[in-house]
Amino acid sequence: MASLPREARLPINRCNLPAVVLGGLTYQQHPSPLLLDGVAELHSDLFRRLLQAPVEQAPEVFRDYLTVHFRLERPEEMGFTGRKKSRAKANYIRMIRGWSFDSDSREGAVLKGWVESRFGLMPRYHSESLRDPSGDAYRRYLEMRAQGLYGTNALEAQFDLVYTYCQHALAKAHPNARHVTLYRGVNRLADHDVLEKLDNGRYVILLNNLSSFTCSRERACEFGDYILEVTVPLTKIFFYCGLLPGVLQGEDEFLVIGGVVDVALSTI
Repeated sequence: MASLPREARLPINRCNLPAVVLGGLTYQQHPSPLLLDGVAELHSDLFRRLLQAPVEQAPEVFRDYLTVHFRLERPEEMGFTGRKKSRAKANYIRMIRGWSFDSDSREGAVLKGWVESRFGLMPRYHSESLRDPSGDAYRRYLEMRAQGLYGTNALEAQFDLVYTYCQHALAKAHPNARHVTLYRGVNRLADHDVLEKLDNGRYVILLNNLSSFTCSRERACEFGDYILEVTVPLTKIFFYCGLLPGVLQGEDEFLVIGGVVDVALSTI
């Protein structure tokens, strides 16, 4: 059974499973909950409110909580005194929208850095290959990540709540489900780390630590000549179109945390 390569993981992370476990092929087939350290305990009031709220009101409850807790509309109350107000407004919504426009952007670097920090999965690509953590490409990625975090208000803590809320919403909407089938359009399989070739057009590959997928095969066809079909654990979904109405527009997009996966490759 393919495991997560050593060079693609950190020895420590901030969740209940080590990277070598949550990033391996066995986890794709037999997932268990991923719990970020201290998030549910620190924000117990939010999740109490979510449990009591009707399903249709949950997104509003979540938005209101983050707005108040992180003073998103009053950055001066969190000590912000700078002139560049745009950085103070760089909240979780802007980061996710920025990713949707360009996953190799500064916002994309911040999100990939959050996955690296929380789950111990190192990014494999950001505008260029990051397979050499001592190389110039990885240094440029770190610079973009630092620039994206500079002058912001606990962005990674905001992402912690986005992921935990996403898991809450998925569990409530699909109480007996553990996986969802998603699709990704690619032009070349060689752009991914292929670990093993199986029979019947199946491959074992290592995904980037955060990637965009769609639940629509037809939509995936618009993004490449080949289609990757992946059975994704619900626990690997960071965000999806519809979780917070108005954040992502169209494309039925899912932001999926990476690791080793068994995929089916087909042509359009």
